Amino acid sequence: MSDKSDDPIKRVEEQLKKCVKCGACRANCPAFTAFGREPAVARGKVALAQHILKNDLELDDGTYEAMSRCLLCGSCVEKCPNDVPTDEIVIAAREALAERRGLSTFHRAVGQVIKNRSRMKMGAKAASVLGALFFRKIPENSGLRLRFPLPFIGNERHIPQIAAKPFMETHPEIIPGEPGKPRIVFFVGCMTNFVYTGIGEAVVKLFRHLGCTLIIPRGQQCCGLPGMSGGDAETVRSLAESNLAEIEKFDADYVTSACATCGGALHRLYPLVVGKRNPDLRARLDVLAAKTVDVSQLLAKMGLDPAKTGGGDKKLITYHDPCHLRTRGITGEPRALLRDAPGIELAEMDGADRCCGLGGTFNVYHYNSSMTINEAKSMAIISTGADAVATGCPGCMMMLSDGLKRNGSTVEVVHTLELLARNL
Repeated sequence: MSDKSDDPIKRVEEQLKKCVKCGACRANCPAFTAFGREPAVARGKVALAQHILKNDLELDDGTYEAMSRCLLCGSCVEKCPNDVPTDEIVIAAREALAERRGLSTFHRAVGQVIKNRSRMKMGAKAASVLGALFFRKIPENSGLRLRFPLPFIGNERHIPQIAAKPFMETHPEIIPGEPGKPRIVFFVGCMTNFVYTGIGEAVVKLFRHLGCTLIIPRGQQCCGLPGMSGGDAETVRSLAESNLAEIEKFDADYVTSACATCGGALHRLYPLVVGKRNPDLRARLDVLAAKTVDVSQLLAKMGLDPAKTGGGDKKLITYHDPCHLRTRGITGEPRALLRDAPGIELAEMDGADRCCGLGGTFNVYHYNSSMTINEAKSMAIISTGADAVATGCPGCMMMLSDGLKRNGSTVEVVHTLELLARNL
Protein backbone atom coordinates (compact mmCIF):
# COMPACT_ATOMS: atom_id res chain seq x y z
CA MET A 1 0.00 0.00 0.00
CA SER A 2 1.18 3.49 -0.64
CA ASP A 3 2.28 6.30 1.60
CA LYS A 4 -0.67 8.66 2.03
CA SER A 5 -3.33 5.98 1.88
CA ASP A 6 -1.63 4.26 4.83
CA ASP A 7 -1.87 7.28 7.14
CA PRO A 8 -5.49 8.11 7.97
CA ILE A 9 -4.81 11.75 8.87
CA LYS A 10 -2.75 12.22 5.68
CA ARG A 11 -5.81 11.17 3.69
CA VAL A 12 -7.63 14.33 4.78
CA GLU A 13 -4.68 16.74 4.71
CA GLU A 14 -6.05 18.77 1.80
CA GLN A 15 -9.56 18.82 3.29
CA LEU A 16 -8.21 20.29 6.53
CA LYS A 17 -6.99 23.35 4.62
CA LYS A 18 -10.55 24.21 3.55
CA CYS A 19 -11.64 25.21 7.07
CA VAL A 20 -11.35 28.98 7.65
CA LYS A 21 -12.65 28.71 11.26
CA CYS A 22 -15.70 30.88 10.49
CA GLY A 23 -17.82 29.16 13.15
CA ALA A 24 -20.92 28.56 11.01
CA CYS A 25 -20.84 24.99 12.31
CA ARG A 26 -21.54 26.05 15.90
CA ALA A 27 -25.16 26.92 15.22
CA ASN A 28 -25.87 23.51 13.72
CA CYS A 29 -23.84 21.18 15.94
CA PRO A 30 -25.89 19.07 18.40
CA ALA A 31 -22.72 18.16 20.32
CA PHE A 32 -22.02 21.86 20.94
CA THR A 33 -25.57 22.14 22.33
CA ALA A 34 -24.72 19.44 24.87
CA PHE A 35 -21.11 20.32 25.76
CA GLY A 36 -20.94 24.07 25.00
CA ARG A 37 -17.18 23.97 24.44
CA GLU A 38 -15.10 24.70 21.36
CA PRO A 39 -13.48 21.22 21.04
CA ALA A 40 -16.98 19.77 20.64
CA VAL A 41 -17.74 21.78 17.51
CA ALA A 42 -16.50 21.07 13.97
CA ARG A 43 -13.86 23.79 13.73
CA GLY A 44 -12.44 22.70 17.08
CA LYS A 45 -12.07 19.15 15.79
CA VAL A 46 -10.49 20.39 12.57
CA ALA A 47 -7.95 22.30 14.66
CA LEU A 48 -7.21 19.17 16.72
CA ALA A 49 -6.82 17.12 13.54
CA GLN A 50 -4.36 19.69 12.16
CA HIS A 51 -2.23 19.31 15.29
CA ILE A 52 -2.44 15.51 15.07
CA LEU A 53 -1.19 15.83 11.48
CA LYS A 54 1.76 17.99 12.60
CA ASN A 55 2.55 15.69 15.54
CA ASP A 56 2.78 18.67 17.90
CA LEU A 57 -0.04 17.61 20.24
CA GLU A 58 0.10 15.23 23.18
CA LEU A 59 -2.34 12.40 22.48
CA ASP A 60 -3.66 12.28 26.02
CA ASP A 61 -7.09 11.40 27.41
CA GLY A 62 -8.31 14.95 26.74
CA THR A 63 -7.52 14.70 23.04
CA TYR A 64 -9.28 11.35 22.79
CA GLU A 65 -12.27 12.67 24.73
CA ALA A 66 -12.57 15.78 22.55
CA MET A 67 -12.53 13.77 19.34
CA SER A 68 -15.17 11.39 20.73
CA ARG A 69 -17.63 14.28 21.18
CA CYS A 70 -19.08 14.02 17.69
CA LEU A 71 -22.19 12.17 16.53
CA LEU A 72 -21.05 12.09 12.87
CA CYS A 73 -24.51 13.48 12.06
CA GLY A 74 -23.19 15.57 9.17
CA SER A 75 -25.09 18.75 10.13
CA CYS A 76 -21.89 20.81 10.05
CA VAL A 77 -20.98 19.42 6.61
CA GLU A 78 -24.36 20.39 5.13
CA LYS A 79 -24.14 23.96 6.45
CA CYS A 80 -20.43 24.60 5.82
CA PRO A 81 -19.86 27.39 3.25
CA ASN A 82 -16.51 25.81 2.29
CA ASP A 83 -17.79 22.22 2.05
CA VAL A 84 -15.41 20.94 4.72
CA PRO A 85 -16.14 17.19 5.18
CA THR A 86 -15.79 17.27 8.95
CA ASP A 87 -17.32 13.81 9.37
CA GLU A 88 -14.61 12.34 7.14
CA ILE A 89 -11.97 14.30 9.08
CA VAL A 90 -13.26 13.07 12.45
CA ILE A 91 -13.29 9.45 11.23
CA ALA A 92 -9.69 9.81 10.02
CA ALA A 93 -8.58 11.50 13.25
CA ARG A 94 -10.16 8.78 15.40
CA GLU A 95 -8.44 6.14 13.30
CA ALA A 96 -5.11 7.97 13.68
CA LEU A 97 -5.58 8.23 17.45
CA ALA A 98 -6.42 4.52 17.68
CA GLU A 99 -3.33 3.60 15.66
CA ARG A 100 -0.97 5.81 17.66
CA ARG A 101 -2.52 5.49 21.11
CA GLY A 102 -4.49 2.26 20.97
CA LEU A 103 -8.22 1.62 21.25
CA SER A 104 -10.04 2.47 24.46
CA THR A 105 -11.20 -0.43 26.64
CA PHE A 106 -14.78 0.28 25.62
CA HIS A 107 -14.12 0.29 21.88
CA ARG A 108 -11.95 -2.82 22.10
CA ALA A 109 -14.95 -4.56 23.67
CA VAL A 110 -17.27 -3.18 20.97
CA GLY A 111 -14.96 -4.56 18.28
CA GLN A 112 -14.87 -8.00 19.87
CA VAL A 113 -18.67 -8.15 19.87
CA ILE A 114 -19.53 -6.75 16.44
CA LYS A 115 -17.04 -8.83 14.48
CA ASN A 116 -18.45 -12.07 15.83
CA ARG A 117 -22.10 -12.64 14.86
CA SER A 118 -22.17 -15.94 16.82
CA ARG A 119 -21.15 -14.09 19.98
CA MET A 120 -23.89 -11.51 19.38
CA LYS A 121 -26.41 -14.29 18.82
CA MET A 122 -25.45 -16.04 22.06
CA GLY A 123 -25.67 -12.77 24.00
CA ALA A 124 -29.07 -11.94 22.51
CA LYS A 125 -30.39 -15.41 23.29
CA ALA A 126 -29.17 -15.19 26.88
CA ALA A 127 -30.78 -11.76 27.30
CA SER A 128 -34.05 -13.08 25.89
CA VAL A 129 -34.13 -16.22 28.05
CA LEU A 130 -32.88 -14.53 31.21
CA GLY A 131 -34.73 -11.26 30.62
CA ALA A 132 -36.58 -11.37 33.92
CA LEU A 133 -33.26 -11.67 35.74
CA PHE A 134 -31.51 -8.80 33.94
CA PHE A 135 -34.45 -6.48 33.24
CA ARG A 136 -37.39 -5.14 35.16
CA LYS A 137 -40.60 -3.90 33.57
CA ILE A 138 -41.77 -0.35 34.07
CA PRO A 139 -45.55 -0.69 33.61
CA GLU A 140 -46.36 3.02 33.57
CA ASN A 141 -43.96 3.55 30.68
CA SER A 142 -44.34 0.12 29.04
CA GLY A 143 -40.58 -0.19 29.00
CA LEU A 144 -37.73 -2.23 30.42
CA ARG A 145 -34.84 -1.17 32.62
CA LEU A 146 -31.72 -3.02 33.63
CA ARG A 147 -32.02 -4.24 37.21
CA PHE A 148 -28.43 -3.30 37.98
CA PRO A 149 -25.80 -1.17 36.26
CA LEU A 150 -23.50 -2.58 33.62
CA PRO A 151 -20.21 -0.93 32.56
CA PHE A 152 -20.83 2.00 30.19
CA ILE A 153 -24.59 1.28 30.23
CA GLY A 154 -25.85 1.93 33.76
CA ASN A 155 -29.48 1.17 34.53
CA GLU A 156 -31.29 4.44 33.79
CA ARG A 157 -32.02 3.94 30.10
CA HIS A 158 -35.12 2.26 28.71
CA ILE A 159 -34.13 -0.92 26.92
CA PRO A 160 -36.08 -2.49 24.04
CA GLN A 161 -36.91 -6.15 24.55
CA ILE A 162 -34.64 -8.68 22.82
CA ALA A 163 -36.53 -10.84 20.32
CA ALA A 164 -37.14 -14.44 21.34
CA LYS A 165 -35.79 -15.55 17.94
CA PRO A 166 -33.54 -13.56 15.56
CA PHE A 167 -35.24 -12.47 12.35
CA MET A 168 -32.75 -14.31 10.12
CA GLU A 169 -33.72 -17.64 11.71
CA THR A 170 -37.36 -17.24 10.69
CA HIS A 171 -36.94 -17.08 6.89
CA PRO A 172 -35.10 -19.01 4.18
CA GLU A 173 -32.06 -17.45 2.52
CA ILE A 174 -33.95 -16.94 -0.74
CA ILE A 175 -37.65 -16.06 -0.92
CA PRO A 176 -38.57 -16.55 -4.59
CA GLY A 177 -40.57 -13.92 -6.42
CA GLU A 178 -42.20 -13.71 -9.84
CA PRO A 179 -40.18 -14.37 -13.01
CA GLY A 180 -38.68 -11.20 -14.45
CA LYS A 181 -39.06 -9.21 -11.23
CA PRO A 182 -35.91 -7.78 -9.55
CA ARG A 183 -33.70 -9.83 -7.23
CA ILE A 184 -32.98 -7.89 -4.04
CA VAL A 185 -30.41 -8.58 -1.31
CA PHE A 186 -31.74 -7.57 2.09
CA PHE A 187 -28.97 -6.42 4.43
CA VAL A 188 -30.74 -6.98 7.74
CA GLY A 189 -28.53 -5.26 10.33
CA CYS A 190 -28.08 -6.16 14.00
CA MET A 191 -30.97 -4.20 15.51
CA THR A 192 -33.50 -5.59 13.04
CA ASN A 193 -32.15 -9.11 13.49
CA PHE A 194 -32.04 -9.20 17.28
CA VAL A 195 -34.48 -6.54 18.52
CA TYR A 196 -36.91 -5.00 16.03
CA THR A 197 -37.74 -8.14 14.04
CA GLY A 198 -41.05 -6.58 12.97
CA ILE A 199 -39.08 -4.34 10.61
CA GLY A 200 -37.69 -7.39 8.84
CA GLU A 201 -41.17 -8.91 8.59
CA ALA A 202 -42.43 -5.68 7.02
CA VAL A 203 -39.63 -5.80 4.42
CA VAL A 204 -40.59 -9.37 3.50
CA LYS A 205 -44.30 -8.50 3.25
CA LEU A 206 -43.76 -5.44 1.07
CA PHE A 207 -41.35 -7.00 -1.42
CA ARG A 208 -43.45 -10.17 -1.67
CA HIS A 209 -46.41 -7.86 -2.36
CA LEU A 210 -44.38 -6.47 -5.30
CA GLY A 211 -43.38 -9.94 -6.52
CA CYS A 212 -39.63 -9.41 -6.03
CA THR A 213 -37.19 -12.18 -5.10
CA LEU A 214 -35.75 -11.38 -1.67
CA ILE A 215 -32.33 -12.70 -0.70
CA ILE A 216 -31.29 -12.73 2.98
CA PRO A 217 -27.60 -13.79 2.94
CA ARG A 218 -26.91 -16.11 5.85
CA GLY A 219 -23.28 -15.01 6.21
CA GLN A 220 -23.91 -11.26 6.54
CA GLN A 221 -22.32 -9.60 9.57
CA CYS A 222 -22.62 -6.30 11.44
CA CYS A 223 -22.01 -3.36 9.09
CA GLY A 224 -19.16 -2.25 11.38
CA LEU A 225 -20.23 1.34 12.00
CA PRO A 226 -20.04 1.01 15.82
CA GLY A 227 -16.32 0.28 15.38
CA MET A 228 -15.86 3.43 13.35
CA SER A 229 -17.01 5.49 16.32
CA GLY A 230 -13.82 4.53 18.17
CA GLY A 231 -11.42 4.51 15.23
CA ASP A 232 -11.32 0.71 15.01
CA ALA A 233 -10.67 0.76 11.28
CA GLU A 234 -9.33 -2.79 11.24
CA THR A 235 -12.65 -4.20 12.44
CA VAL A 236 -14.56 -2.02 9.97
CA ARG A 237 -12.34 -3.20 7.10
CA SER A 238 -12.69 -6.85 8.11
CA LEU A 239 -16.49 -6.61 8.27
CA ALA A 240 -16.68 -4.64 5.02
CA GLU A 241 -14.67 -7.31 3.18
CA SER A 242 -16.76 -10.10 4.73
CA ASN A 243 -20.08 -8.45 3.87
CA LEU A 244 -18.91 -7.59 0.36
CA ALA A 245 -17.87 -11.17 -0.35
CA GLU A 246 -21.17 -12.51 1.03
CA ILE A 247 -23.33 -10.14 -1.03
CA GLU A 248 -21.31 -10.82 -4.19
CA LYS A 249 -22.31 -14.51 -4.00
CA PHE A 250 -25.78 -13.57 -5.23
CA ASP A 251 -26.76 -12.20 -8.61
CA ALA A 252 -28.81 -9.30 -7.29
CA ASP A 253 -30.17 -6.21 -9.00
CA TYR A 254 -30.28 -4.20 -5.78
CA VAL A 255 -29.02 -4.26 -2.21
CA THR A 256 -31.31 -2.66 0.34
CA SER A 257 -31.55 -2.12 4.08
CA ALA A 258 -34.27 -0.87 6.40
CA CYS A 259 -31.56 0.53 8.66
CA ALA A 260 -30.29 3.99 7.70
CA THR A 261 -26.95 3.29 9.37
CA CYS A 262 -26.33 0.01 7.56
CA GLY A 263 -27.36 1.55 4.26
CA GLY A 264 -25.03 4.48 4.90
CA ALA A 265 -22.18 2.07 5.54
CA LEU A 266 -22.67 0.12 2.32
CA HIS A 267 -23.46 3.14 0.18
CA ARG A 268 -21.01 5.76 1.42
CA LEU A 269 -18.71 4.83 4.27
CA TYR A 270 -17.29 1.56 2.94
CA PRO A 271 -15.88 3.27 -0.18
CA LEU A 272 -14.84 6.30 1.89
CA VAL A 273 -13.07 4.53 4.74
CA VAL A 274 -12.16 1.11 3.39
CA GLY A 275 -11.79 1.91 -0.29
CA LYS A 276 -9.35 4.77 0.26
CA ARG A 277 -7.11 2.48 2.27
CA ASN A 278 -7.34 -0.41 -0.18
CA PRO A 279 -7.47 0.65 -3.86
CA ASP A 280 -7.75 -3.00 -4.96
CA LEU A 281 -11.03 -3.26 -3.06
CA ARG A 282 -12.34 0.13 -4.12
CA ALA A 283 -13.85 -0.92 -7.48
CA ARG A 284 -15.85 -3.74 -5.87
CA LEU A 285 -17.03 -1.44 -3.07
CA ASP A 286 -18.11 1.13 -5.65
CA VAL A 287 -20.23 -1.53 -7.38
CA LEU A 288 -21.81 -2.39 -4.01
CA ALA A 289 -22.44 1.30 -3.30
CA ALA A 290 -24.11 1.78 -6.68
CA LYS A 291 -26.44 -1.16 -6.05
CA THR A 292 -27.33 -0.08 -2.51
CA VAL A 293 -30.66 1.74 -2.30
CA ASP A 294 -32.55 2.65 0.86
CA VAL A 295 -35.70 0.61 1.24
CA SER A 296 -38.01 3.64 0.97
CA GLN A 297 -36.37 4.65 -2.32
CA LEU A 298 -36.48 1.11 -3.65
CA LEU A 299 -40.14 0.59 -2.81
CA ALA A 300 -40.97 3.80 -4.68
CA LYS A 301 -38.76 2.70 -7.60
CA MET A 302 -40.45 -0.71 -7.69
CA GLY A 303 -43.81 1.03 -8.03
CA LEU A 304 -45.30 0.43 -4.60
CA ASP A 305 -48.70 2.08 -4.45
CA PRO A 306 -49.05 3.31 -0.85
CA ALA A 307 -52.82 3.48 -1.34
CA LYS A 308 -52.85 -0.33 -1.54
CA THR A 309 -50.85 -0.83 1.66
CA GLY A 310 -52.76 0.67 4.53
CA GLY A 311 -51.51 2.11 7.78
CA GLY A 312 -54.36 0.74 9.86
CA ASP A 313 -56.72 2.95 11.86
CA LYS A 314 -56.38 6.62 11.07
CA LYS A 315 -53.38 7.91 12.94
CA LEU A 316 -51.63 11.23 13.18
CA ILE A 317 -47.99 10.43 12.38
CA THR A 318 -44.89 12.59 12.58
CA TYR A 319 -41.58 11.68 10.95
CA HIS A 320 -37.96 11.85 12.17
CA ASP A 321 -35.14 12.05 9.60
CA PRO A 322 -32.26 9.68 10.48
CA CYS A 323 -28.92 11.37 9.88
CA HIS A 324 -27.70 8.55 7.61
CA LEU A 325 -30.71 9.15 5.34
CA ARG A 326 -30.71 12.93 5.52
CA THR A 327 -27.05 13.22 4.54
CA ARG A 328 -27.74 11.03 1.49
CA GLY A 329 -30.64 13.25 0.46
CA ILE A 330 -33.31 10.68 1.33
CA THR A 331 -36.04 12.76 2.94
CA GLY A 332 -38.91 12.93 0.44
CA GLU A 333 -39.46 9.23 -0.31
CA PRO A 334 -40.42 8.04 3.20
CA ARG A 335 -42.72 11.02 3.65
CA ALA A 336 -44.41 10.38 0.30
CA LEU A 337 -45.05 6.74 1.23
CA LEU A 338 -46.60 7.78 4.55
CA ARG A 339 -48.57 10.70 3.13
CA ASP A 340 -50.22 8.55 0.46
CA ALA A 341 -51.04 5.56 2.68
CA PRO A 342 -54.69 5.30 3.79
CA GLY A 343 -55.29 5.73 7.49
CA ILE A 344 -52.31 8.05 7.98
CA GLU A 345 -52.16 11.81 8.42
CA LEU A 346 -48.65 13.26 8.41
CA ALA A 347 -47.74 16.13 10.75
CA GLU A 348 -44.28 17.68 10.46
CA MET A 349 -42.42 18.35 13.69
CA ASP A 350 -40.01 21.23 14.29
CA GLY A 351 -36.44 20.14 13.65
CA ALA A 352 -37.37 16.81 12.03
CA ASP A 353 -33.91 16.80 10.45
CA ARG A 354 -32.05 17.33 13.72
CA CYS A 355 -30.06 14.44 15.21
CA CYS A 356 -31.87 12.45 17.90
CA GLY A 357 -28.65 12.12 19.94
CA LEU A 358 -27.77 8.50 19.21
CA GLY A 359 -24.58 8.84 17.16
CA GLY A 360 -23.72 5.13 17.35
CA THR A 361 -21.62 4.48 20.44
CA PHE A 362 -21.79 8.20 21.35
CA ASN A 363 -25.03 7.31 23.14
CA VAL A 364 -23.17 4.80 25.32
CA TYR A 365 -19.97 6.77 25.83
CA HIS A 366 -21.76 10.09 26.50
CA TYR A 367 -25.23 8.97 27.58
CA ASN A 368 -26.25 12.04 29.59
CA SER A 369 -25.14 14.37 26.81
CA SER A 370 -26.97 12.29 24.21
CA MET A 371 -30.16 12.64 26.26
CA THR A 372 -29.62 16.41 26.50
CA ILE A 373 -29.58 16.46 22.70
CA ASN A 374 -32.58 14.16 22.58
CA GLU A 375 -34.70 16.36 24.84
CA ALA A 376 -35.49 18.87 22.08
CA LYS A 377 -36.44 16.03 19.75
CA SER A 378 -38.78 14.49 22.32
CA MET A 379 -40.47 17.83 22.94
CA ALA A 380 -40.89 18.41 19.20
CA ILE A 381 -42.55 15.01 18.77
CA ILE A 382 -44.88 15.50 21.73
CA SER A 383 -45.88 18.99 20.60
CA THR A 384 -47.29 17.66 17.30
CA GLY A 385 -49.91 15.68 19.19
CA ALA A 386 -49.05 12.69 17.01
CA ASP A 387 -50.08 9.17 17.94
CA ALA A 388 -46.80 7.81 16.62
CA VAL A 389 -43.41 8.89 15.29
CA ALA A 390 -42.06 7.01 12.28
CA THR A 391 -38.45 6.80 11.17
CA GLY A 392 -36.15 4.72 8.98
CA CYS A 393 -33.49 3.63 11.47
CA PRO A 394 -33.80 1.06 14.28
CA GLY A 395 -31.08 2.88 16.25
CA CYS A 396 -33.09 6.09 16.11
CA MET A 397 -36.16 4.12 17.18
CA MET A 398 -34.36 2.97 20.33
CA MET A 399 -33.19 6.51 21.09
CA LEU A 400 -36.56 8.15 20.40
CA SER A 401 -38.31 5.57 22.56
CA ASP A 402 -35.89 6.15 25.44
CA GLY A 403 -36.36 9.91 25.28
CA LEU A 404 -40.14 9.79 25.03
CA LYS A 405 -40.47 7.34 27.92
CA ARG A 406 -38.20 9.52 30.07
CA ASN A 407 -40.68 12.32 29.41
CA GLY A 408 -43.67 10.15 30.33
CA SER A 409 -44.97 10.08 26.77
CA THR A 410 -46.98 7.21 25.29
CA VAL A 411 -46.28 8.19 21.65
CA GLU A 412 -45.60 4.99 19.70
CA VAL A 413 -42.24 4.68 17.90
CA VAL A 414 -42.41 2.72 14.65
CA HIS A 415 -40.46 2.10 11.48
CA THR A 416 -42.03 3.60 8.35
CA LEU A 417 -42.32 0.12 6.79
CA GLU A 418 -44.15 -1.30 9.80
CA LEU A 419 -46.93 1.22 9.21
CA LEU A 420 -47.11 0.45 5.49
CA ALA A 421 -47.19 -3.32 6.02
CA ARG A 422 -49.68 -3.47 8.87
CA ASN A 423 -52.73 -4.31 6.77
CA LEU A 424 -51.07 -6.25 3.94
